[in-house]
Amino acid sequence: MTVESRSDANGPSGVHDPRRLAWAYLSKVVQGPCPALSRLVEEVGPQEAARAVRERDLSEVLGERTVARAHVDTAAEDLELVAGMGGRLVTPDDDEWPQWRLLGFGNLSRSRDEGPPLALWVLGSRPVAELTDRAISIVGTRAASGYGEHVTAEIAGDLAVDGWTIVSGAAFGVDGAAHRAALGVGGLTVAVLACGVDRAYPAGHARLLRQIAQNGAVVSEYAPGTTPAKHRFLARNRLVASLSDGVVVVEAGWRSGARNTVSWARKLGRPVMAVPGPVTSASSTGCNRMIREGEARLVANAGDVVEEAGPIGLRDGPEVVRDLDALSGDALLVYEALPAAGPRGVRELSELSGVAVEHVRAVLPLLEMEGFVGCDDTGWSRQR
Repeated sequence: MTVESRSDANGPSGVHDPRRLAWAYLSKVVQGPCPALSRLVEEVGPQEAARAVRERDLSEVLGERTVARAHVDTAAEDLELVAGMGGRLVTPDDDEWPQWRLLGFGNLSRSRDEGPPLALWVLGSRPVAELTDRAISIVGTRAASGYGEHVTAEIAGDLAVDGWTIVSGAAFGVDGAAHRAALGVGGLTVAVLACGVDRAYPAGHARLLRQIAQNGAVVSEYAPGTTPAKHRFLARNRLVASLSDGVVVVEAGWRSGARNTVSWARKLGRPVMAVPGPVTSASSTGCNRMIREGEARLVANAGDVVEEAGPIGLRDGPEVVRDLDALSGDALLVYEALPAAGPRGVRELSELSGVAVEHVRAVLPLLEMEGFVGCDDTGWSRQR
């Protein structure tokens, strides 16, 4: 599927579509995750939500979150700017929205910073859902050593050759090495930015970002013109974790952005992997400690990564079965509501688990992807 094949594709004829203008306006107003606004959009749609924001017809919490930029409406200009760069705004209305990748946010507490993106600004012609269908995130220190860059290139290149999309944050060091390795073998890669896609950050990677857009996608939840900031990098990390099957850390200090990405991966149920390094290297203290304390599985090559994060059929031995301790929240309640044998329907599972129907519908696909449940014409049933 190409972006152009979608009936609702962005372009000159769609730039001023009222619904898309509303999405663009709301994206500019909140600049990042806003679970309260996401819920409002789900309930009333983007156009009514935009009206409520403009007229300050909101709850106190949402009013405080939007009041500073409610008067800023550059939606048409933003859409035209990105379209001129060969990009588009991707929203939950679109076929290419990576919906199943973002389902994990439904199990979080939905505090201010724990929600899904409201929309995604994208440079590149390939559909986002297609790019992230089979993907691995590779992250690490900006001050990568020769060892770190070498290992990153080996793992990212081998994964890309095998058809995996490499996701990272376009920073210097490990991120850049991962993107370049994927591009070097003709593979696909996605860069997730902490600023508008109209800004090359870091500036030294302007050419690299152009290459990524040609062979994958440059993605941001921030509207054009948004500048980089520390809190945006932390929010960006949750998208790096969510848009892949697992996160690999190559060289990282104990307190680092990579560690923040790992935290998000664990919250979202993604496997975390780390490459060990010399005990004398400060750049590897985070990786070595995560492995020692059981926060990450040791990996040394692309094969190890696929065993941990790849399709269940590609894993060997005991790795096929995941510990049920990995389940929590609504996912655990729904799983435990299933009988040892036989199927159950969504509404029945809702009654047995005490989980709302819409949340049951959200967690069942996640459980299915992890191999815990299966579905046929009779309903949902346990697979282990």
